[in-house]
Order: sequence, then C-alpha cells, then structure tokens
Amino acid sequence: MAESLVPSSRPPLSQRVPLDQALHEIVARLVEHHPSDDPSVVRHAHRLLDAKRRELGDAVPVEYALDTAGVLADLRLDPSAVAAALVARLVVDHELEVAEVAAELGEDVGTLLDGVRRLATIRWDRIEEEAAESLRKMFLAMAQDIRVVMVVLAMRVQRMRSLRDGVFDEEECARYAQETLDVFAPLANRLGIWQLKWELEDWALRALEPEIFDEITRLLDERREERQAFIDEVVRTLKDELAAEGIDATVKGRPKHIYSIYKKMQRKQLNFEQLYDVSAVRVITRRVQDCYAVLGLVHATWVPVPAEFDDYIAKPKDNGYQSLHTAVIGPRGRPVEVQIRTQQMHQFAEFGVAAHWAYKERKSGKALAQDKFMLLRQLMDWERDVADPHQFVESLKTDIFEDQVYVFTPGGDVVDLPVGSTPLDFAYRIHTMVGHRCRGARVNDQIVPLDYELKTGERVEILTQKMPQPSRDWM
Repeated sequence: MAESLVPSSRPPLSQRVPLDQALHEIVARLVEHHPSDDPSVVRHAHRLLDAKRRELGDAVPVEYALDTAGVLADLRLDPSAVAAALVARLVVDHELEVAEVAAELGEDVGTLLDGVRRLATIRWDRIEEEAAESLRKMFLAMAQDIRVVMVVLAMRVQRMRSLRDGVFDEEECARYAQETLDVFAPLANRLGIWQLKWELEDWALRALEPEIFDEITRLLDERREERQAFIDEVVRTLKDELAAEGIDATVKGRPKHIYSIYKKMQRKQLNFEQLYDVSAVRVITRRVQDCYAVLGLVHATWVPVPAEFDDYIAKPKDNGYQSLHTAVIGPRGRPVEVQIRTQQMHQFAEFGVAAHWAYKERKSGKALAQDKFMLLRQLMDWERDVADPHQFVESLKTDIFEDQVYVFTPGGDVVDLPVGSTPLDFAYRIHTMVGHRCRGARVNDQIVPLDYELKTGERVEILTQKMPQPSRDWM
C-alpha cells in the first residue's frame, strides 16, 4: 500500500470526478450499503441545493456540499444522513428554514438538520465561557440521534479541506484548526471514527504548524521508495510464514498519519529516525484466536521491541477499539510496527460508531437497539466522568486513551493500571495478600524501588516475604 503524505488519503469526491458524476457515485454507494432504503431523498436534496445555488449564486458552493455528503457516504451512513449533509450549509449559513427542508425531504432529514443547526450555534473558540451549555447541546444531539454529530463532523472535515482553497484569512484558519484539535478530532477519536480523526488532525497541523508539517512530509517522502521496499519485504515474509502455519489472514502496509508522528516525536522526545511505527503493517484475521497465533509468529520471526506491546483485544479502548499492537526489529535490523485484528475489529476500527448504521441491513431490531444503548451509555459515562464543565472541556482537549498503562505478569498476563502506578499498586492489583507480603520488585529483570513509575509493556515481578508486613511508608 502506498503511503499517504497528505491529510486526506485521496482528493475530495468533487475533485476526482465531475459534479454530476459525484452525485451518481454517492447514490451508488448508498444502494450498495443500504439496498432496502430509498436513495431518492439524496437526489431531491441535490435538486434543492441546485435551486438555491441558482437563486443565491456562488454563495452556495455545490462542490463543498458534495464533499460533505461524500464523507458520510464513505462512512456508509444512510440516505437521510447523506441528504442532510448535502443541504446542511443552506440551513446553517443561509438560514433556510428546517420546516421548509422537512416538507421537501421528509421528517427524518428535517430532524437531523434541526440538530445540526443547534450544534452550529456553538462558538467553540469561546467554549471555556459557554462550556456547560455547549456540551449539553452536543450530548443532547448525540442522545437523540448520533447521525447529527456525524453530519457536523463531516462538515468540519470539509471545512478543513477548504482551508487550502484560500477562502479564509490566516486568523480564521488558525481558529478553525485549533477548534478542530480541541474538540472535533477528540470527538471523532471518542466515537472511534479513525478516518475522520486522522484527517482532521493532519489538516489542523498543516494550518497551525506548516513548517513542521512540511518537514515531516519531506522526511517521509525522502525515503518513500526505500521504506516501501522494506514494507513489501515484511509483508512477503509474513505472508509466507502465515501460509506455512495454515493461518488465513490478509497482510498489508499501513499508511502513516503526519500528526500522529508529530505527537509521538513530542511525547517521547524522539527524532524521526527513532520512531518505531513510521514503518507499519497490519494483519487481518478471521478469528480472535488467530490474532494471538499471528502475534506468536511475529515474535518468533523477529525480535520484539521492549515496552512496545498493547493488547487492546483483552482490554479494548474506551471507544470499543480492539487490536494487538507490537513492534519488532524486522529485516535489515529496522523496527516495524505490526497491528493484528479480526475483520470485524477492523470494520469497527475504520468506521467506529458509524458501523452501527453501516451494517443495519444485517442486524435485527433488537441488535440495533442494543448497539444504540451501548453507545449512549458510553457517551453518558464520558459526560458523568467529569462533573465540572471546565474540567470536562480539558478532557476533550487531551488524549483520552493516555490514562492507562498495561504491564505483564511473569506468566505473560496483562494487567491494566492507571498512569503513575507503581510496583506496589501492581502487587495489590494481583491480590491483597501479595501487596501485604511485598518486599521488593523487579521490572524487566531489574530491581526497582517500590515507588518506581510503571510503563506500558514492562514485565513486573513482585518479591514477597512469608509473613504479611505492610509498611507505614506505603501510606
């Protein structure tokens, strides 16, 4: 797979094909993924859009509307959501009445647009002052219909793409980019919609730090052919090993995202060449047990990198993401990251909550209701986690998955602990008596103090004494 060196892995739909063909492609995707739904509402929405364009002129850029709708079609949302995306800017920017749209396109589209209009009134650059009201609006919209937020996210993706067109001044570009990093990318992250998260982050970095963005792009591009040859070698080797073991799996290179490289360089204080996951491959299996078989095969083929393993299958991320992540010293002594997941996990990783709508054709009403209940409970838990609105805003602005570390027992079991945990915390997590009898600890076969801060991927062994003897110093 060729690497992606720009925020979007491919140009917007309206730039790939003529505008009338773009509409046909969107409708074709809807027919493919929602065969029992009538796509005519999307054609009706396009006619309404075209009529307003003739009335208002260039103030209604049809290509932007098609791009927004194309984002949702790519995520396999239903015709009503795609139709709402086509005309959303008419409601938000040109004060077209929701009731008028509902009369033309139906109540479902009207309800979605009413939610979009409400969220569009939020000034995210003033979120500190209006946090409580703004967030209540967002969660109310989510609770009523998550598709509202999906439309808003698609609108934000399109807006970030349009920054390159020069339609906004420098100050506006900076404001939109900062809002995107503070609110919209974390929201996409929380909802598991990785495609949107990555694109939003890359566009925002390009606007806020153009020199850094260009430098990372240059570094990636400089050795693209060499790195692609390396990835091809890794993929070939893995395919041969999997075939020899009779494991049915797909292996392919994984495109990198510039913002994630930038953040990892910052967080770990590493230079570009020290990153383990600039080169990466993904293995997609049929069964969960095959994931662990592949992991064993990868570790048997190449030397694992200490502290670079995560088991998100045993311990999924808060948004439901599941996968095994490991890094190894691959061919030519070069590090490579390997992700391993089932096809079902991969679909969820690609589409996040959108998968609940993308696959509704295959689900019973009971299963769909259960999906929606789980999603709403997750969102409400997120809101309840932080009672103070200002603190909640700060939680939006941080990586919500950086609050846990994952360490190994000597037997290879994974134990999750809060960031900042010590070997003593680990001992008490294993069992109260193990904690009471603790007299010391080894981490990766090295003696460490009991107040040592554990890091993900470390192997922890607790040294015990026969009689329980907790120390006052532990308090």
